[in-house]
Amino acid sequence: MRNLKGRHLVWLHDWSKEDIETVIETARIMKSGFYAGIRPAPLQGKTLAMIFAKPSTRTRVSFEVAMTQLGGHALYLGANDLQLGRGETISDTAQVISRYCDGIVIRTFAHKDVEDLAKHSRVPVINGLTDLAHPVQALADLLTIKEKLGCLKGLTLAFVGDGNNVAHSLMLGGGKMGMEVRVVCAKGYLPSKDVVRLAEEDAAPHGGKIVVTNDLGEGVKGADIVYTDVWISMGQEKEREERLKNLAPYQVNQELMRRTGKDAIFMHCLPAHRGEEVTAEVADSPRSVIFDEAENRLHAQKALLALVM
Repeated sequence: MRNLKGRHLVWLHDWSKEDIETVIETARIMKSGFYAGIRPAPLQGKTLAMIFAKPSTRTRVSFEVAMTQLGGHALYLGANDLQLGRGETISDTAQVISRYCDGIVIRTFAHKDVEDLAKHSRVPVINGLTDLAHPVQALADLLTIKEKLGCLKGLTLAFVGDGNNVAHSLMLGGGKMGMEVRVVCAKGYLPSKDVVRLAEEDAAPHGGKIVVTNDLGEGVKGADIVYTDVWISMGQEKEREERLKNLAPYQVNQELMRRTGKDAIFMHCLPAHRGEEVTAEVADSPRSVIFDEAENRLHAQKALLALVM
């Protein structure tokens, strides 16, 4: 187990295989109830500032509940609650908030905002989502896969649809854990070339593999996990009709699940738009683990908070 006290989580490229394993194993222990009733609670008297430029269900609720269960307090700060919108710099905001609070979660658009916040903060900064990365989602996903399939190394995950921030984080995290992560997406919706390169470099020493393809058949063949995400993220509403048309062949349906040739599990970070990126038949099937996956946001984030704060 690694000592992660004081560490930022900007994205999983900065974290080692051992760092990720520490969070997963701590989450498994916490979920088992091992820490229940321990006094003082791990984060008693501590406050987490939650800066949210984007609305959220799972990220906000799971972090707030996690802090309560760990004995601390979460302070939600929406877009209209800070002076950032009136010209105060990220660096000034970081230096002020980190003198009041013991940790910061930020959910925003530009990845550089998280980097700048971490650079100037005295306390740990956690990326709750940017346009480039969603590391806390990937940690919960890896926890879920290990629970359901018993291991991570040697498994194949096929991410189908748009090569987005979740795909980036699964490549970075899954590759380091020795998985083969395939991003199966339409032309024009490829993941960042820079992230793919970094993920390949990170995966190689651990026996992991990164594949990017638009070939659905080859992309899902032999996959142990099929994963998808919404096709229209926040800020992309003007592209809705074009995205629906171009990504339609990449819908996860029963035929696509059969093409894996396995009893693959289905994952989705939610919210799901049934009838778009996934059919209700798949999302609500016995092979779907989407709600266990959502629950594990709480457990993975409890572990993360306890370890870094």
